[in-house]
Amino acid sequence: MTLDRAIADALCATSTATLTTVLLKKGIRRCWMQGPVPMFNAAERLVGRAFTLRFVPAREDLATPESWSSPRSTRAAIEDMPEGCIAVVDAMGVTDAGIFGDILTARMKKRGVTALVTDGVVRDAAGVEGTELPVWCAGAAAPPSVAGLTFVGWQEPIGCGGVAVFPDDVIVADGDGVVVIPAALVEEVAKAAVEQERLELWIMREVEKGVPLPGLYPPNAETKARYEAETGRS
Repeated sequence: MTLDRAIADALCATSTATLTTVLLKKGIRRCWMQGPVPMFNAAERLVGRAFTLRFVPAREDLATPESWSSPRSTRAAIEDMPEGCIAVVDAMGVTDAGIFGDILTARMKKRGVTALVTDGVVRDAAGVEGTELPVWCAGAAAPPSVAGLTFVGWQEPIGCGGVAVFPDDVIVADGDGVVVIPAALVEEVAKAAVEQERLELWIMREVEKGVPLPGLYPPNAETKARYEAETGRS
C-alpha cells in the first residue's frame, strides 16, 4: 500500500479543488465525499492509500458490546492497517453513533495510520483530539457504534460520502474535504495536477494585473500560447 514518494509529494502540493478539476477532465465526476470535513488535527493536506472499513445498519443479534471481541471487529481491522494508510470508513452517513473513540484512534496513531476519513462520526471528541490523529468526519456523538451500526468487514469496496472507494485508491484530504483518486489513474492525475496548479498560479498573476477573465480562465488558444512562451512550457 505504499505510494511513490514523487507522486505523494505532487499530490500534497495540489489542492483537492484542483484535483476535482483534473479528475473531471478524465471523466471522473464523483470523487469528492459529502460528509467528511476536517474535524480533528486536520490542518495539513494529507495523502495516502485507502484502507477501507464497512458498517451496515445495526442488527440486534450482531450489534452488541460482545461483538467488539469478535475476530471480525473494528479492533481486528485496526491491527491490519499498514503504516501510512488512510482509514476510510463507510458509516452510511449515520451521525448518532460514533464509529471510533479515543482508544481506537490512539491505537491507529500508534500504528502509523496517516488519517481517518468517514461519513459518520466519532465519540470521545476531546480524547480523539488528544491522540493527534488527523480526522475528517461528520461530527461527534456520544453513543457507541453498536447503537446504530454493525461492523461487517474491511479491505473491500465501500461507499463513503457518496463516492465509491476501493482498497489501494489514493485519498487526498485538506480544508475543502476529501477526494478519491482511482488507483489506476494516480500517476497521470498527479502529473496533470502539478501542471494545472502551475497554470492557475500564472492565471492568478494575470488577474492581479487586471486581465479580464474571458479568454483567460479557461484559457483560449492565444492565452495558452502566451502562457507557454512566458513559462517555457509546451
